[in-house]
Amino acid sequence: MHDPMDLAVAEARAGLEEGGIPIGSVLVVDGEVMGRGHNRRVQRGSVVLHAEMDALERAGRLPASAYRRSVLYSTLSPCDMCSGAVLLYGIPRVVVGEHRTFRGPEEYLRSRGVEVIVEDRADCIELMRRFIATRPELWYEDIGEDTPG
Repeated sequence: MHDPMDLAVAEARAGLEEGGIPIGSVLVVDGEVMGRGHNRRVQRGSVVLHAEMDALERAGRLPASAYRRSVLYSTLSPCDMCSGAVLLYGIPRVVVGEHRTFRGPEEYLRSRGVEVIVEDRADCIELMRRFIATRPELWYEDIGEDTPG
């Protein structure tokens, strides 16, 4: 299997090429990629289709026991909504590409027993920094904030 974070980065790049926000995610169960996705809020006109939600959706319905053996990879720290899905389905481990440009409730996830690993990858940081600099209005909309200024 390819490195799941490399697959998540490829998803993020696909989202950017589609005119969306460059965040990618991959759900792995027992070493097998079950779902991959990217932020499709812009492309689908969705209010909830973050990368993690897209990966979960594309994995399809799984038994609860599968989620408890899974790892969710995301190029960016999961937001409150996506972290809620991690808790709801009992996903025990989240691997984050970077959390310099945005940090979700990682400490809360940890307090609830989720192992959160931050890789601090330069490619993930650069994708987000470049995107935020060129499309701040989309970025702030994605995180539920008004564009500053």
